[in-house]
Amino acid sequence: MQIIDPRSGKPLTAETGSADATAPNDEQATVRPEDVIIELNGGNIQQVLEASMKVPVLMGCYSPNDASSSTLITVLEKLVVEYAGAFLLGKLDSDANADIAGQLGVRSVPDVKLISQGGLVDGFQGALPEKDVREWLNRYFPAPGEAPPTPEEQAEEALAAGDTAGARDIYQTLMGQYPEHYAYQVAFARVLVAEGRGGEARDVLDNLPPEERDAAPARGVRASIEFSEQALSAEEIEALGDRNDSEAQYQRALRQVADGHYDAGLEALLALMKQDRAYNDDVARKTLLQVFDALGADHPLTVAYRRKLFAMLY
Repeated sequence: MQIIDPRSGKPLTAETGSADATAPNDEQATVRPEDVIIELNGGNIQQVLEASMKVPVLMGCYSPNDASSSTLITVLEKLVVEYAGAFLLGKLDSDANADIAGQLGVRSVPDVKLISQGGLVDGFQGALPEKDVREWLNRYFPAPGEAPPTPEEQAEEALAAGDTAGARDIYQTLMGQYPEHYAYQVAFARVLVAEGRGGEARDVLDNLPPEERDAAPARGVRASIEFSEQALSAEEIEALGDRNDSEAQYQRALRQVADGHYDAGLEALLALMKQDRAYNDDVARKTLLQVFDALGADHPLTVAYRRKLFAMLY
């Protein structure tokens, strides 16, 4: 069958001109899944396309035999309810509706297309994680006022609260759902470091593709592993007593960094640089740079202490 562009009366193709996606003006309210989710087929595709003249339609093209498709469709089904009528979700089984999928330009699944005013506005391919799908949707629709935390946010909250087991479980689930989204494997390694399992964390990083293994996030986790391995134990730090020589100062700073007390550790390393720059071949400055790597270039502490380091050096 041919899908007709309701604006022009001509057959719709993947190259049909784009239109702006606009959300309804009515205040968002709670909706039921059956109100906003439609299983597309040859019998209703034309009506749904015509409905896009009033309400944007997100077409999720999937294959029931593809695991990544099922994962993405589950995310879209959750979000369309959460966005409460800002758009409709049309689910298209591309195996059962190959002719429709072909006219929409679907080459592989999952494939998502945003249609508004009868025209193709935007789209993406592949099983993006929920966080990325939200960011994509927010280009076109107001974000829900009280959106529940994403799995990534839940994992970070658990880790910050010391619930490493909870964070580990979440990242293991995400790794299973998105095996090629390597950021989850790096985050999982970071949780392992927090659990004192540096060797296992290193194995996870070693199995990443070379470009991911050498990127800043993975380098940062490796730095954290090294901090944990090099630092004295809490008992050994206590045994230093009142010592305040450069070695004792450095070991206390390294222990603080290994324990995640980055602010205190960075401040102590900077103080050691001021007092004894030559200590152990300028190890305080080198360790500062390692901490920056571990935190990431955009972390507020990295930004602040890079400025302090630059001011001291120049």
